[in-house]
Amino acid sequence: MARARNYRLTIDPAHGGLRLSIPARANLRKALGWAQEHEAWVQTQLAGAPLPVRLCDGATFLLEGQPVTIVWDAKAPRRITLDGDTLRVGGAAESVGARLLRWLKARARDVLEAETRALATSAKLPLTTVSIGDPKARWGSCSSSGAIRYSWRLILAPPEVRQSTVAHEVAHLAHMDHSPAFHAAHARLLGRDPAPSRRWLKEHGMSLHRVGV
Repeated sequence: MARARNYRLTIDPAHGGLRLSIPARANLRKALGWAQEHEAWVQTQLAGAPLPVRLCDGATFLLEGQPVTIVWDAKAPRRITLDGDTLRVGGAAESVGARLLRWLKARARDVLEAETRALATSAKLPLTTVSIGDPKARWGSCSSSGAIRYSWRLILAPPEVRQSTVAHEVAHLAHMDHSPAFHAAHARLLGRDPAPSRRWLKEHGMSLHRVGV
């Protein structure tokens, strides 16, 4: 990595793989030797990582912070419906995962856009667009043009955690930094201390990245 100054080991939250980042001109053999010295740390991290959750019949995962279970019935309509703590889906078994993923992303886009626009309008801040993606390291981002982008996986987190992230990005419409003024705006827009939501994402964020097809 051109900007890297030191070696760094990280665990890929989505697949559980190990990533070694090194400066662009670093000696690869020395970097691999350094990584080998941290084998105990790697084993501990991998042992504590949550197991992958595949979107298929019988799988249980969090949706807005509450566990839901996928129930597939070949005779049921293809349309996905949320019935309490059950996600019901019909149609071809081989397409269940892809269809559920599209459904989750659409739900995330609708909810996040509605909440972001409502908060920005209330605060009279210049929002332009709201979109979703699947970044590995960020839950949201805000550009100087007023465009906000979120991880669709926020729809899996509890509503108060998602709303804290929305308030964070809307606050950036007023302060493109992490100054005291920004943090004050974040808390004011949210209406409460955002620290518990930050802690929740730090503790459980990896499990959200393990949901997939």
